[in-house]
Amino acid sequence: MAGDRLTYNYTAYVWAPYGDFWRSLRKLSVVELFSSHSLQKSAKIREEETRKILRVLNNSGARKVDLNYLVSIYSFNHMMRAVAGKSCVAEEDIGGEMGKEKLKRIRGIFSASLSQGMCDFFPVLRWIGYKGLEKNLISLHKKRDEFLQDLIDEVKGKTDVFGEKRKNNLIETLMSLQVSEPEFYTDDVIKSIIVLMFVAGTETTAVTMEWAMSLLLTHPNELHKLRQEIDDNPGHDHFLNDSDLAKLPFLRCVINETLRLYPPVPLLLPHYSSENCTLAGYHIPKGTIALVNAWTMHRDPKVWDEPNKFNPERFRGMEMEKEGYKFVPFGMGRRACPGAGMGLRTVSLALGAFVQCFEWEKVLEHDEMEGQYDSVVMLHKAKPLEAVCVPRGRAADLLLQL
Repeated sequence: MAGDRLTYNYTAYVWAPYGDFWRSLRKLSVVELFSSHSLQKSAKIREEETRKILRVLNNSGARKVDLNYLVSIYSFNHMMRAVAGKSCVAEEDIGGEMGKEKLKRIRGIFSASLSQGMCDFFPVLRWIGYKGLEKNLISLHKKRDEFLQDLIDEVKGKTDVFGEKRKNNLIETLMSLQVSEPEFYTDDVIKSIIVLMFVAGTETTAVTMEWAMSLLLTHPNELHKLRQEIDDNPGHDHFLNDSDLAKLPFLRCVINETLRLYPPVPLLLPHYSSENCTLAGYHIPKGTIALVNAWTMHRDPKVWDEPNKFNPERFRGMEMEKEGYKFVPFGMGRRACPGAGMGLRTVSLALGAFVQCFEWEKVLEHDEMEGQYDSVVMLHKAKPLEAVCVPRGRAADLLLQL
């Protein structure tokens, strides 16, 4: 039902059936959106948005801060700038009610809205208009479409003023492609790509960062180990940047272990069997919706030692391409998430900067911080993460530069 109502007639990369159209979308994502060159171009955005959050934290003194809110602001601002060249929430609004209202609004527009899945498994519920779910989806799509059209019109207006075709953000890139291939890059295709960027690349990033910080706060030895790695390389002569991330293997281990324990989408995206097949000894008829339970795979004691323990070192030296299907937070194969590289860089940069610049203290007890979540569709923490942050003495000179 979500596919029918929210994907612009299945023109989104995730929903499109295999064929020439899907291959063209995949090529677009690989070449224009998530290539190494594209990620390097967007590094400045990540670094600038990280600095904004560091300034907010630095100005908070030694007070309790709402990390759920701040990492969400960071995630949505990063994506909005990559898509449209502007922020969702201006820095001066982050600390006030206006910032919270703006974040709430855009979250509402791009919420995953997967509660209607029951109608997919029991189609009769859709026929009788169960709980108005389909009506709500139609209303949500209208809000999204209006929001996206405003974004596109705004970018078009700026382009016309400058009298040139620029490619500084995703919309400008897609508008340029539309000029050369108008039959393929229709307005619906462009909007479907933008929707996918927001839906797949904002809440998932914020959820991962929140769980990572929660795990580090409840495992001080691992937090100390990560801080030591950052202090040793690149040291404290500059803020972490994108080029430093490759020199921080333990930071990547922390993020991988977070994704193993708390994959942001634990059942991954629904798959659809194109032919009759056998899966784990079960006959799967053609046309069956199948869900891949990444949560269970990541905690399988037959595959992982002490599967419920937070142990980032288990990923040290692990060659993921040789590990088969044991670790699948981004899916696998042709339908794997093409934005995994961007997501990992976005999380790594901010998480590393938080540890580089601040000392952190937990507010809640261990049992209240770990293992409690409010949904199996998206693994949000049951209680938004709050913590006390204090500027590090070793980072004093850096923080003065903010």
